[in-house]
Amino acid sequence: MAFVKVLKNKAYFKRFQVKNRRRREGKTDFRARRKMVRQDKNKFNSRKYRLIVRFTNRKCICQIAYATIRGDMVIAQANSSELTKYGIPCGHKNYAAAYCTGLLVARRVLKQFGLDEKFKGKEELDGEDYHVEDEETEQRPFKCILDVGLQSTTVGHRMWGALKGAVDGGLHIPHTNKKFPGYKPAEDKGEAEYDAEAHKEKIFATHLKEYMEMLQEEDPTKYEAHFSKFIENDIDADKLEDLYTEAHSKIREDPDHEAAEKKGITHERSDEKLTSSDGTEHVRNIKLTLEQRRAKVAAKIAAAQAKLMEDE
Repeated sequence: MAFVKVLKNKAYFKRFQVKNRRRREGKTDFRARRKMVRQDKNKFNSRKYRLIVRFTNRKCICQIAYATIRGDMVIAQANSSELTKYGIPCGHKNYAAAYCTGLLVARRVLKQFGLDEKFKGKEELDGEDYHVEDEETEQRPFKCILDVGLQSTTVGHRMWGALKGAVDGGLHIPHTNKKFPGYKPAEDKGEAEYDAEAHKEKIFATHLKEYMEMLQEEDPTKYEAHFSKFIENDIDADKLEDLYTEAHSKIREDPDHEAAEKKGITHERSDEKLTSSDGTEHVRNIKLTLEQRRAKVAAKIAAAQAKLMEDE
């Protein structure tokens, strides 16, 4: 038998350092985060804002936040489920919805800081490059950097829709168009090409329109299953472009968040029984004190001993 060196011995485990919790959970790239939150000392602890973009199975979430020693402080947020208010009742995680969410959070944070009148952003959406910092203004624009987390930054990803929406909304976010839909890298020492029209089609969900039309012709059963929410809200392929155009104008008119109405339900508790004013009842266990737990254990031991004595 060949000699095998034991690498993970006692000395290894004595020196093993456990990774951060969010690294173990696979939620945070701390190497990227350190670079994003690090601030120069000669800037005297001024805030470094980030545009955080995340996608769930149902919606797109955008936040404007800055880091402190206590944790991240979110100053504004928007998610695509709010688009129902602006006339988009479904389809809250596609590229067009991500663009609307980015536009919404940009207009919301600028209004919060009183900059919405000075920085209007790009009102004519044609997919072309736009940088608010290139405009000649007395005040510098609101600057933040893009935080994509652990998502793969592939060409045409939905995160670029949120970025483009925030940039067109008037935020200064350093970026290039190399990852946008419609970009073609240079071939054989030629020049790179950027097709703004292809990007515009993604912003107005033309790709979704074409897929809906194709599916409606070839497989109506699958169309009804995939687009049941669209059918329920009387939205067909021809209405999509107008739907998103109206949503963009409505977002610019009123980007404010509407808080949900409180239901006004009160609760009454009697020992472990919880009765609500809407008629529902729940059981909530009361946490026992140390003395009560010890008494409970002693009672169980006494009962077990008594049972043994009876059997003898």
